[in-house]
Amino acid sequence: MAENQKDVPEEIAKPIFRNLTADDPEPETTEIESLCVNCGKNGITRLLLTKIPYYKDVVVMSFDCEHCGYQNNEIQNSGKIADKGIKMTLEVTTVKDLNRQVIKSDYTRVQIPSLDFEIPSRSQKGEITTIEGIIERTINGLEQDQPERREKYPDSAAQIDQFLEKLRKLKSLDESFTIIFEDISGELHIENPNVPLKDEGCTVTRFKRTTEQDHILGIYTEESDDVLLKPIQEGEYTLEQIEGEVLSFRTNCPLCNCPCETNMKMTNIPYFKEVVIMATVCESCGHKTNEVKSGGGIEPEGVKIEVTVVGKEDFSRDLLKSETCYMKVPELELEIGPATLGGRFTTIEGILVAIKDQLSTSIAFTGDSASPETVQRMDTFISELTEVLEGKRKVTLILDDPAGNSYIQSLSDNGLDSGLKITKYERSFEQNEELGLNDMKVENY
Repeated sequence: MAENQKDVPEEIAKPIFRNLTADDPEPETTEIESLCVNCGKNGITRLLLTKIPYYKDVVVMSFDCEHCGYQNNEIQNSGKIADKGIKMTLEVTTVKDLNRQVIKSDYTRVQIPSLDFEIPSRSQKGEITTIEGIIERTINGLEQDQPERREKYPDSAAQIDQFLEKLRKLKSLDESFTIIFEDISGELHIENPNVPLKDEGCTVTRFKRTTEQDHILGIYTEESDDVLLKPIQEGEYTLEQIEGEVLSFRTNCPLCNCPCETNMKMTNIPYFKEVVIMATVCESCGHKTNEVKSGGGIEPEGVKIEVTVVGKEDFSRDLLKSETCYMKVPELELEIGPATLGGRFTTIEGILVAIKDQLSTSIAFTGDSASPETVQRMDTFISELTEVLEGKRKVTLILDDPAGNSYIQSLSDNGLDSGLKITKYERSFEQNEELGLNDMKVENY
């Protein structure tokens, strides 16, 4: 009996969310009998768990009723909810702005202040559209019942006609306007037509969700106000025990969502502070990821670090970019937000290579769907970045971290070398708001 068990091959674990490929012509679908909203009888809902390349995991749902022929298709996000909400303010001044692609979720609220107009959160399903598409959909929705309104409610119909005229003027771009998107789930994106350059017409702000907003998303946390005051029990780790130890805990793979393990270790960066290094390896899909977080909390002041990158010595400098750090290369007109690369402990060469790899493999910028102008601009930028990595071009790398948790190694044994400049500054109200410090109460609580 034991021998027979040994001969049975182990089942190879497959990712829960898999790419649709020619090698997988019949992907695994789940069929559920469900109620038809059209005729009241039972139909079949089919669920497919798959991946959108360079975007996220999604669930594709298809409903079909054999009794009345009603069909419905829908896509829902199944990935992790972002840690913060996002607000994007766009100045629409050109036709190119009207054609910007927008990815919005069910929780996106849209406002046009000049018209005192708002599309509330959860009033529409998530979709991929454009700025012009949002205005066009609003116009079509308001025009739908206008003939009936003109007969029964002529005053209301006249007001709506006036409003429709204003919307058409926006669509034809008779005058510039501002449109504001706010999404508590953080699943919002507006295309930048000038990539990889900074989007001058769009302002992005991330904010901490309120308790009520967390509950809307289905996020609930246990009340544990006394956790920090709890005495250390037998078998628990102290800070001294954690430092130097590699701890493992169960988690899910960020790529295929299969169960895997994350290894975590606290380490000390000389002349800086303690940091937490986390690494995850998925045995199912082979995905590897690493992340660095500060072990000392938020510093009293923000820090801006400028380093001149000239030769091989500069490329070998150790670099810690925290998850709150903005990065700039003025000579390349490159600006990177904190969420793009996350927290990393690497070298200057390593961070530049990571930027190049991410841009080179992104089909949003280089694929068939990208415009020729975008592809040409991206090719030019990547070639300029390649010249920097080959040492043919001198650039300045700037790390701007409001939390003060970023670091670049000095080549001098005594203080800063000539190519490194560090400036500490007092954070603005907006920066404290983004870090969640304005509402933090640490006295008399």
